[in-house]
Amino acid sequence: MKTSRSAKLFADAQQLIPGGVNSPVRAFRSVGGQPRFIKRAKGARLYDVDGNTYLDYVLSWGPMILGHANPAVTRVIKKAADNGTSYGAPTELEVTLARMIRDAFPSMEKVRLVSSGTEAVMSAIRVARGFTKRDNILKFEGCYHGHSDYLLAKAGSGLATLGIPDSPGVPEDFAKHTLTAPYNDIEAVRKIIAGQRRNLACIILEPIAGNMGVVPPAPEFLSGLRRLTEENDILLVFDEVISGFRVGFGGAQGLYGIKPDLTILGKIIGGGLPVGAYGGRKEIMDLIAPSGPVYQAGTLSGNPLAVSAGIETLKQLKKKGVYKKLETLSAALAKGIGEAAKKAGIPLTQTRVGSMLTSFFVSGPVTDWNTVKQSDTKRYGQFFHKMLEQGVYLAPSQFEAAFLSTAHTFQDIEKTIRAAHSAFKSL
Repeated sequence: MKTSRSAKLFADAQQLIPGGVNSPVRAFRSVGGQPRFIKRAKGARLYDVDGNTYLDYVLSWGPMILGHANPAVTRVIKKAADNGTSYGAPTELEVTLARMIRDAFPSMEKVRLVSSGTEAVMSAIRVARGFTKRDNILKFEGCYHGHSDYLLAKAGSGLATLGIPDSPGVPEDFAKHTLTAPYNDIEAVRKIIAGQRRNLACIILEPIAGNMGVVPPAPEFLSGLRRLTEENDILLVFDEVISGFRVGFGGAQGLYGIKPDLTILGKIIGGGLPVGAYGGRKEIMDLIAPSGPVYQAGTLSGNPLAVSAGIETLKQLKKKGVYKKLETLSAALAKGIGEAAKKAGIPLTQTRVGSMLTSFFVSGPVTDWNTVKQSDTKRYGQFFHKMLEQGVYLAPSQFEAAFLSTAHTFQDIEKTIRAAHSAFKSL
């Protein structure tokens, strides 16, 4: 496989951009080798600058649920661009998308659009603190909620990939307001609340962890959190940046029947363009300026291109059979990879919720960050490159999810499984 053009671009990039990339995991540090520079994408495939083609299971880290360059989505983006790319003023499109979000997520009685998931998380926590008049928050080890200062403590995603426990540059005064607990450990949460009840503004979590690989919630974990937060007047915040519209039209909260106080969305609601949103109970959201005193603003919030793409994406996702197809494809892929690993005698634990899944190179169950980090990352790196050589593009990190799109076919799944058999055999 020719990669000389990517190698040249990466060398040039490292002279101009920290690490040669604009987001750390892209650098392939945890799997070794050099990143592929992508020229274009269509459907379920990526095409790099050297002319190589890859079957894509990263999908821009989740949002391309309809596949790349979906004709219906690109059509509305082009139409929106012809009308101007940013106004700094309200549009009818924003109202339409907010209504669609509220209809899909009834817990989001009011919605504020922003430009990224990180921005949505920052804003949701600010209004949670304003509503409760408390400073502390509780998050879970291995859950990643963006790169804002007070949320990088024991975060997953890129920090886990690079082996960075916490980020320098975060003042202790910020970090001291962030408490952490093991994911899926309701008793640990109960003990923290017992000592922090009067200081705790909210508990924030990915209801389906997707930033330490896919770790589903244990039975009764989410309902237990809902019960504890209600009993102690603490807000429950679901970060559904990954799971929202991915595991079902109503996200994880619809799947598990849990109603949080605040919800954070991103990725899919922009159809691949930069966007985020947060929303929740009316009395909480009405504290946000200009209705209330909690300030949050953004020039590009509700950008017409991103909102147009999001509206069309949600329209496509409402069509009959979309999530059934994704479930069928994902189940077949997980089963095939599992059988390939078993045949080769490779220890593998698979996790999956809907069309997000992870193959952990570890034996035994995966339930939290402590069990996740037992994975054999060296072997994953070898597997990653064997798959890449066969034209299958997986996440360049053991601690990330794989995603499927409606553009994937059963033939794609069969090709991936054949590649997995070959890759496992060579390990």
